[in-house]
Amino acid sequence: MNPLDLLQDLDQPALDAVYKRSLLTTQQWSDSDLATIRSLARVLGGFDKAGLSTALCPAELAWAVFFDQSTRTKSAWAGASSRLGMHPVIVDGSSTQVSHGETAVETGAMLGMNSHAMGIRHDLILGEGNAFIRDVTQGIDDYLAATDDPRSVPVVNLQCDVDHPTQTMADLMWLEEKFGDLTDRKITVSWAYSPSYAKPLSVPQGLVTLLTRFGAHVTLAHPPGYQLIDDSLGAARANASNGGSFRVVDDMDEAFRGADIVYPKSWGAHDLMLERVTANAAGDTAELARVEERALARNAEHTDWICDEDRMALTAAGEALYLHCLPADIGAEVSPGVMSKYKVDVAREANNKVYVVMALLTAAKVPNLMTRLTEIAEENQQ
Repeated sequence: MNPLDLLQDLDQPALDAVYKRSLLTTQQWSDSDLATIRSLARVLGGFDKAGLSTALCPAELAWAVFFDQSTRTKSAWAGASSRLGMHPVIVDGSSTQVSHGETAVETGAMLGMNSHAMGIRHDLILGEGNAFIRDVTQGIDDYLAATDDPRSVPVVNLQCDVDHPTQTMADLMWLEEKFGDLTDRKITVSWAYSPSYAKPLSVPQGLVTLLTRFGAHVTLAHPPGYQLIDDSLGAARANASNGGSFRVVDDMDEAFRGADIVYPKSWGAHDLMLERVTANAAGDTAELARVEERALARNAEHTDWICDEDRMALTAAGEALYLHCLPADIGAEVSPGVMSKYKVDVAREANNKVYVVMALLTAAKVPNLMTRLTEIAEENQQ
């Protein structure tokens, strides 16, 4: 496609609406603003595939702090910021001064002095991660205001205890590429067994709050005791009231029956995640380890919750699209055969995250973006 043609779904007023914005949860952004980011992500992805340079933020510093493990999101942050001409710096949360008593607001102020963008993953402790990200954002904004610094230093939530917005936006882009309009599509977000560790709740929470906006019929399935937080469930129900539907079931077969799209993944039992909060607040590392043991033992009571060929046969025409944020526990969350069938699909799904991050940073940082993008496209034609 001609790069100029890619720009047809964008306009400057829509981009102005997301200028200098930080993405902390998708629920706090409007449908139109999220659509602008996805459209911009498609443009930047198209430019990238055409070999066009998008170094719109040269010689700037893109910090990311990870308090949990990551492969794809770290790679997406580094790839996105590098494509924009920025210098990515990715550090482990343990290397900060947070464990020594520095507040999140102070951390934000210090990083805001030198960085030009900030990504944060803080997802393991309920009630803590998103609050931390908000305080960092406040620290950055306060510093910029106090010093009359005109820079835009957007903060991107790279997964917290509530949401994983770059992941779910990448998932949505993949679904739109495959299906177009999601109205009346049946989407299942299901718990699945994992023997590896008690995973955060944020991916299923982010999925049910985002996908219910688009007229789809979203089913959340999990065994008893694996419920999501009330705020996310309430948001999903409210979003579904504008069209489509949302329901919660405790039977994986029922959830898969007739589904067009399935997203089976593991997350921790809600009561044990609350026990993790208490142990973390007390600084009791031994108890944290015991909570993890109890969580894995609880998971092991539900080893039959696996996405396998039999369950996929229950879906629409037996050909539902399988999604996963990766890495999947093959042989536990999903059978080897199902993963093999969809391995290219889930890789393409994951690659959208690079362009989502690029879009968030570009939209927040670059004024008169339509002009800049048009210039890049026109230079390609010369």
